[in-house]
Amino acid sequence: MDEEYDVIVLGTGLTECILSGLLSIDGKKVLHIDRNDYYGADSASLNLSQLYAMFRPGEERPENLGRDRDWCVDLVPKFLMANGDLTNILVYTDVTRYIEFKQIAGSYVYRDGRIAKVPGNEIEALKSPLMSLFEKRRAKKFLEWVSNYREEDPSTHKDINLDRDTMETVYKKFGLQSGTQDFIGHAMALYLDESYIKKPARETRDRILLYASSIAKFGKSPYIYPMYGLGELPQGFARLSAIYGGTYMLGQPVDGIEYDGNGVAVGVRSGEQVAKAKQVVGDPSYFREKVRCIGRLVRAICILDHPIPNTDNLDSVQIIIPQNQVKRKHDIYIACISSVHNVCPKGYYLAIISTIVETANPLSEIAPGLKLLGPVVESFSRVQELYEPMEDGTKDQCFITKSVDATSHFETMARDVRDIYKRMTGNDLVLKKRETAEVS
Repeated sequence: MDEEYDVIVLGTGLTECILSGLLSIDGKKVLHIDRNDYYGADSASLNLSQLYAMFRPGEERPENLGRDRDWCVDLVPKFLMANGDLTNILVYTDVTRYIEFKQIAGSYVYRDGRIAKVPGNEIEALKSPLMSLFEKRRAKKFLEWVSNYREEDPSTHKDINLDRDTMETVYKKFGLQSGTQDFIGHAMALYLDESYIKKPARETRDRILLYASSIAKFGKSPYIYPMYGLGELPQGFARLSAIYGGTYMLGQPVDGIEYDGNGVAVGVRSGEQVAKAKQVVGDPSYFREKVRCIGRLVRAICILDHPIPNTDNLDSVQIIIPQNQVKRKHDIYIACISSVHNVCPKGYYLAIISTIVETANPLSEIAPGLKLLGPVVESFSRVQELYEPMEDGTKDQCFITKSVDATSHFETMARDVRDIYKRMTGNDLVLKKRETAEVS
């Protein structure tokens, strides 16, 4: 360990592993350390014994749930957008050769006490049970405007300026009801709360286009998921880094960051050993004095022996419960996968519910999601604090990633990767076009 590196990366969460891979491709000499003896950190996938050890220490796991190796339980409930930025990074880096993906079968939204499929385009909007006949026509016109808008052709603008007019203005122009606004803003544009309503419409239009283009890529839903769990993603990028000369040390204690007289990071200390480096990257747990808590997240991992009711017996779904439907400030997310993704034995399903904590009783806040699941075989819940760095790292050369957030996808994580990459290298991350990953 007593060597000099260009970059030391602390923690093997997905953001850290992506950066490690990208910097190794750039020719940087990278040392990657994790205090845990497994890859993934908060992005890990655990077998059944590891799950019980984490959530119910000292309790034996039930033998009737099958073999350990048949379970790969994600600690975070996220899917990849088929046309999203993380998918593009996977293709660019060729990590897709290590990982097989499968499509998520359905995307649903909760409205007025029931769940229904989220329309992905103007044609599906006309068939949706979420809206009345006249509302379907208004939604169809809105989605046509989204897809047909061209900067160079004012006739497609409908007198809307994307950089000036807010989404509130756009919704009023198309006469869309509040329930329709809910599924557009939260189940298509995938916002966590209502703050987007008062902001210029451009980002929302871009998000809806991403949703629609992701559906168009493979049909059914906009989401894809790695076989054997999300833990495969950080391991895939770890392999990439190793191919380009990166060094990995799991189960290695990290006792502190070494700084020079100007407060600039120059290395990492582990016991009596010091590894020197020009830059240090890591997750918030390695930099407690340099991060601030921005909220708390509650998650419940549920083992089911049946598909989620009212989802047409699909083997995998996402369900979004918009905040307004349950009188909250943040949405509730449900991600469900099954044995077809090689994450549990045949006949079982894994459903993970998550939301931002708003009260002193976090577990009560996911109750609306639990009600949709039907009978639960086992459940495991925890509350986590969310952190973000207080500085951008350019002064002390400590580049700290953000905690895995409550969103149902990886777009915010991909933005964090791009942002940190630019701060570290001074260059934008440019992705070259390659063949797309295969999805079964």
